Amino acid sequence: MTKTWEPMPKIVDHETRRRHIADAVHRVIDAKGMHSVSLREVAAEAGMSMGAVQHYFATKDEMLTLALQHLNTRITARVAAAAHDGTPFGLLRVALLELLPLDEERRFEARVGLAFLARSVVSEPLAALLRAGLPIVLDFYAGQLRAAQAAGQVAADVDAAKEADMLFALAQGLVNPVLIGHYTAADAEAIVDHQLGRLFGRRQPYRRGKTS
Repeated sequence: MTKTWEPMPKIVDHETRRRHIADAVHRVIDAKGMHSVSLREVAAEAGMSMGAVQHYFATKDEMLTLALQHLNTRITARVAAAAHDGTPFGLLRVALLELLPLDEERRFEARVGLAFLARSVVSEPLAALLRAGLPIVLDFYAGQLRAAQAAGQVAADVDAAKEADMLFALAQGLVNPVLIGHYTAADAEAIVDHQLGRLFGRRQPYRRGKTS
């Protein structure tokens, strides 16, 4: 008996579909603001049906949580890819600069990240997600400083945990001034290099350029 040919069922990569939706959330936030994020708006931006988006997310908060996770993953992956210099100094420098809006990709991420930060004030799930990520970042900074201390590159009496807090605060404090043009990208890099130079005994005087 001859079998009737049947088409193979289409294989859907669900993780890729989730990332696609998360990217659409980011674009909606950047273009129209956090208040404009809805299942309908995101579906239109992603080129998907409402039903397809609802297959993955029942609520706006679920969608926002995934989108924030995806944003963090993007930044982490880029830091790892950019970390060509495996020394503590090089790794710290890359990790700090990748948080700053020094090119269009990072400016986009910074704008979206600030929108998530503002939303987290009234959204405990987002706030919890942001809190959960902070110890990982701070432990990485402190770990690199301790490795530098073991190699004799940073003074033994430096409190690695406190300096990690200060490095994180420095990076966060530069985001807004760079976005609005108070500091140039070159200024921000010079500030980071000055602070790391202080810790690693590499004197790099900070010279601020002119803002536009």
